[in-house]
Amino acid sequence: MDLSTTKRRALLKVIVLGDSGVGKTSLMNQYVYKKFSQQYKATIGADFVTKELQVDDKLVTLQIWDTAGQERFQSLGAAFYRGADCCVLVYDVNVLKSFETLSNWHEEFLKQANPVLPDEFPFVLLGNKIDIDGGNSRVVSEKKAVDWCASKGNIPYFETSAKEDYNVDEAFLCIANAALAAEHEHDM
Repeated sequence: MDLSTTKRRALLKVIVLGDSGVGKTSLMNQYVYKKFSQQYKATIGADFVTKELQVDDKLVTLQIWDTAGQERFQSLGAAFYRGADCCVLVYDVNVLKSFETLSNWHEEFLKQANPVLPDEFPFVLLGNKIDIDGGNSRVVSEKKAVDWCASKGNIPYFETSAKEDYNVDEAFLCIANAALAAEHEHDM
């Protein structure tokens, strides 16, 4: 086996966006540290965590950037978004407003990151907090989310619970694959 192929490494920059309180930080902490905290602490500005994973024969380091959902931090500036390989949009299935603002986050990201092929840039949508009240307080149906994803060029969609660690690894594996595929396109 040729060593150069087994040692392939990739650093992928992933940006997580969505309204404040939808669980962006909790999803990342669950994925990276396998921890969940009931205490809500607003993220100030932006912060990142890294996680290494193996995708096929490649060692991938995901650099996952967490952003504050508050409006006043929305203009973190192009430098923050630049070089992103994938953008993860998160909403809370129990809060309609967090779903309704997704298009704004989507547009804002494309405007700031300004990718070469905006139509092909990888996004992944996560509908979080599906554990709440056994799903009874849910206001956004899976169909509604899937339809929204279809309207944006078939964005992959996952329903997650950071608290129960449901679908979190699966979602981030998809994110890593989407980012890798996009990075591969840059290289061409």
